[in-house]
Amino acid sequence: MPSFDVVSEVNQVEVHNAVDQTNKEVSTRFDFKGSDARVELAEKVLTVFADDEFKLDQVQQILTAKLAKRGVDVRCLEQGKIEKITGNKVKQAVTVKVGVEQELAKKIQRLIKDSKMKVQASIQGDTVRVSGAKRDDLQDAITLVKKSITDFPLQFNNFRE
Repeated sequence: MPSFDVVSEVNQVEVHNAVDQTNKEVSTRFDFKGSDARVELAEKVLTVFADDEFKLDQVQQILTAKLAKRGVDVRCLEQGKIEKITGNKVKQAVTVKVGVEQELAKKIQRLIKDSKMKVQASIQGDTVRVSGAKRDDLQDAITLVKKSITDFPLQFNNFRE
């Protein structure tokens, strides 16, 4: 029975490279001279440090530009609260969301079920498996999900006959 998986993945190597490029650019820019602005990467959490909120915003813009240039969808980034460290220094945690969250998976499953297509969607951990009798029905399901879910980056892989 033909099937495919709906997933949300981020290339961690590209994220690491974008963080390195951001730190390199921040260290060489004149407006950050003498500043403690930087980005640190730990697992799936990026921590942005800066001297004040304006510089924090500048570092964020550089980071998102580098991520976008390297092919990482910036919709998978979730901004945390801005925290004061000491004096005027601030930091912000940015989480890289990986995997289809439970409520989004249920939304996709409901969307496919309500469309009256001859396909079935089942939630399997952080992926949604869609299976059907015909390949054309599966391609229609991919088109439907792409049109409906635009606020979160989704990939469709593991297409099987």
